Amino acid sequence: MEADWEVEVGGGAPMIEALWAGFVDLRAQPERIAEISEAAACAPLAGLLLALNGISSELWTAKCDLWEPEEPPEGTPVAAVQGEGSSHAVACYVDLLPLAGKVFSEWTEAESFCRAWVDRLAEVSLSGMRLDLVVRQAVAGSSEGFGVTAYFHAEGRARTDAAATLAAAFSAFAGSIPPLSSPANAASRIQ
Repeated sequence: MEADWEVEVGGGAPMIEALWAGFVDLRAQPERIAEISEAAACAPLAGLLLALNGISSELWTAKCDLWEPEEPPEGTPVAAVQGEGSSHAVACYVDLLPLAGKVFSEWTEAESFCRAWVDRLAEVSLSGMRLDLVVRQAVAGSSEGFGVTAYFHAEGRARTDAAATLAAAFSAFAGSIPPLSSPANAASRIQ
């Protein structure tokens, strides 16, 4: 799996607005997973969302989307939609935020988190798969700071091949969730 991270803040870059009108809190009510249309259409995505919001995860998810790339959602890194030699592709994004503090208070916290996750995924052998972790500004209620959008892009000779690659990437991603590092001091977190 090809994996990388970047920071996109300011200058009109997209923001994560976590507690939007359609938000489903899977940490509090995992049984509501069927209400998320993308998860209902893709069982591997449902599994990923449940893992990311699970009791052993220090994360929560705010939003996701699943599509066949032609027109990517606004803010998708160019590298996540450019493929060569494959006839089918499927893509997904998931907005991620830390459980403690609801947002990363400093972009450097989110950056360190992304670096650790990319390092954990470096040994995953999965061709036809690209993952980009993008640090962006985030708002969760009264908490303002930073979050991470994970962009998945899978390719294959057939739609089923691309879907299988994406499912394998979701599994590897869920199995490699890094722990969050503690802030330097409690006052450095936006509450």
